[in-house]
Amino acid sequence: MRVPGLRLLLTAWLVATTPLTAVALAGPAADAVEGPCDIYAGGGTPCVAAHSTTRALYGAYNGPLYQVRRSTDNTTRDIAPLSAGGAANAATQDSFCAGATCLITIIYDQSGRGNHLTQAPPGGIPGPGPGGWDNLAVATAAPVMIGGQKAYGVYIAPGTGYRNNRTNGVATGDQPEGIYAVVDGTHYNGGCCFDYGNAQTNGLADEPAIMETVYFGSNNWWGYGDGPGPWVMADLEWGLFSGVNPRYNKNPTINHRFVTAIVKGEPNHWAIRSGNAQSGGLTTVFDGPRPNGYHPMKKEGAILLGIGGDNSNGAAGTFYEGVMTTGYPSNATEEAVQANITAAAYTPAPPGPTSPVRGAGSNKCLDVNGNTTTAGTQLQIWDCHGGANQQWTRTSTGALTVYGNNNIRCADAYGAGTSNGTQVVIWNCNGQTNQQWRFNANGTITGVQSGLCLEVAGGGTGNGTKVQLWTCTGAANQRWSLS
Repeated sequence: MRVPGLRLLLTAWLVATTPLTAVALAGPAADAVEGPCDIYAGGGTPCVAAHSTTRALYGAYNGPLYQVRRSTDNTTRDIAPLSAGGAANAATQDSFCAGATCLITIIYDQSGRGNHLTQAPPGGIPGPGPGGWDNLAVATAAPVMIGGQKAYGVYIAPGTGYRNNRTNGVATGDQPEGIYAVVDGTHYNGGCCFDYGNAQTNGLADEPAIMETVYFGSNNWWGYGDGPGPWVMADLEWGLFSGVNPRYNKNPTINHRFVTAIVKGEPNHWAIRSGNAQSGGLTTVFDGPRPNGYHPMKKEGAILLGIGGDNSNGAAGTFYEGVMTTGYPSNATEEAVQANITAAAYTPAPPGPTSPVRGAGSNKCLDVNGNTTTAGTQLQIWDCHGGANQQWTRTSTGALTVYGNNNIRCADAYGAGTSNGTQVVIWNCNGQTNQQWRFNANGTITGVQSGLCLEVAGGGTGNGTKVQLWTCTGAANQRWSLS
């Protein structure tokens, strides 16, 4: 039989009868780890879905965060926290994926309701994968530091998406809910639609008010705010909304490196809030009635990430963590969650080594003609001079980047080509395998997607000779050194 208050009474008695010296020797109890979902539960709005590849979102959670699949043998591995409530064990992924490409196949729901996210099926818009399914995210494409530990986010390149159309406990109809996501504030585009949250179960945009998601990006087809974007908005289907009005609302452009994005809704009332995920509190961007035609809501309770409700998959973004709640969270609860997020200490992953890439056969350097940043410019060799257009960085994701943080570009197999003679160009970095490279012990550099070698066309040695992909022969025009 449990006696109410017995534990408190026993504690009081022990304190009153224990010598002070013994109390001092015992020391203070260690603080319990607390996650965002513990805070939401304490506020009366518990999580019904909790997704993150970077950390546990409950203080006691020590189950799997996500699953990766290895390209060399199609085996899978679950990635768990280093300890209960802690950051992801990225070393497990790094060891498992060494020498191979890994894809994120499952993002596990930590709430216990089984609302896991997996590869999105075709909807009103088909995906680029076999059978119209969307692509899966490359597991190494979004390295990040959290609490001083290495972790990986979910890098959404256009065509990538995750979904669960059969969920448990997610709000439907006009039921109240809260949603937050922590995203990369520098990785976005104007495509539709980098969403996380509640969506329709049939993948069709057949009526308004059947969605409620966080959106982050610079799409201005339906709604927009001040400046060029990106903005935190809500995808409610048949429109992105930056406030109550169908087009413009006074919604600020976001310029944080890491962003906390919040959308929450209840009958004829909703709000958008946002903040810097590294410091400070939240700003209420909008708090008011539903847009015309969106009351009552007709939410269907599916969950998606990186795509629109009809599987529109032209968006780009990086997702680190996010939850969905039952009930409408208070501002005070969300401020406590924001404090938890900032305390998690998201920081960018340190850059990899930077140096020229010198051809063995020509003694010339891999070069971008004329310092251009124009996507599609074919790489060449040129006399080594140490300029920014010859400084290449090998990232932890396998990319080979140029121009540092300003106007950064990636070495890219043009058009994702896999045949001899495919041009190697600079392109906007997107994390795809045609932008990943392996540096081999014999000096060759191979494309992860194609398996072909980076070579100087025709064995040329003159300035301006173009660089391409070709079957590996080990010849001098296919060997490179970092110097």
